[in-house]
Amino acid sequence: MLALTSAPRPHGSNRGQPRSTSMEYRRLGRSGLMVPALSLGTGTFGGVGRLAAWGTTDASEARRLLDICLEAGVSMFDTADVYSLGESERVLGEAIKGRRDKVLVSTKATFRFGDGPNDIGSSRQHLLAAIDGSLARLGTDYIDLFQLHGFDAFTPPEEVLATLDVLVRAGKIRYVGVSNFSGWHLMKSLSVADKHGFPRYVANQTYYSLIGRDYEWELMPLGLDQGVGAVVWSPLGWGRLTGKIRRGQPKPEVSRLPKTADFGPPVPDEHVYRVVDAIDEVAKETGKSVSQIALNWLLQRPTVSTLIIGARNETQLRENLGAVGWTLTKDQIAKLDAASKVTLPYPYWHQRTTFTDRNPPAV
Repeated sequence: MLALTSAPRPHGSNRGQPRSTSMEYRRLGRSGLMVPALSLGTGTFGGVGRLAAWGTTDASEARRLLDICLEAGVSMFDTADVYSLGESERVLGEAIKGRRDKVLVSTKATFRFGDGPNDIGSSRQHLLAAIDGSLARLGTDYIDLFQLHGFDAFTPPEEVLATLDVLVRAGKIRYVGVSNFSGWHLMKSLSVADKHGFPRYVANQTYYSLIGRDYEWELMPLGLDQGVGAVVWSPLGWGRLTGKIRRGQPKPEVSRLPKTADFGPPVPDEHVYRVVDAIDEVAKETGKSVSQIALNWLLQRPTVSTLIIGARNETQLRENLGAVGWTLTKDQIAKLDAASKVTLPYPYWHQRTTFTDRNPPAV
């Protein structure tokens, strides 16, 4: 079974009570790498192109955010070559200067990064160029965790994994993972890795939140079985679980959501309201904010290795850091589970109803 934490979580009378605010470290899947329960996403760094709506954090501001993170034990920072057309990596590289040995750098590639026919995908040609480009922008000679940003159906997995094997052996990357893969994409890749002795994917950077639990249908059971840890992106449901959106009140005028909703996960308004209503009830019991409760709920879920939190400024960062150091009670978790539950599509509802009860009926 997948080991998720470096120490057992509290049970019994300790649940729901404050505990040490020191950052919890967890194993990244079935690897030897320990990562903090919270990581900082740097999509706000750079502010170029369509992602400028996320934020426009420059190097000076980024360094301040990293200071706060490291003080709190958040030592992993996630980026991608396509974020702000490479500027996110460059700004992160400036912010980690002089302390590379104190941080874990996670980046991604696969999406189009240039106008040429080979400037997209997971071919050997593109991956080798993408890694060298990321290393140059980050100002480092190795990447702690490299993830394929999406599945490339045109490149054989043997070519992809053989290329990653070369990069690992060269010391340019240390661990490999994927993002936005379906279950069969990931399982096929793991099978190829096992067959040829290539590096196994130990991380799945995936969308998962209280208002988006699709990850549980297939990818979570796969992660448990195969030792792949979840690196959760958008744990606040694309900004919908920040406390700014509630039933019966106008949506906020100052928000990234209206400008970026087209490429974010779709969620019906009524579902958001139902979940936020339940979070508000838990907030009255705990004294915690909507975002802190939403993040803490995720930290109790199987396979979750780290949550990628985002922040435009110091205030938002400190708010999100308040998600650790305490634990929701079983009753509070059950309340949030019930509010966020949806009907599973086939064959998942059939699998759950058929095999949940393994005991034969009494004769």
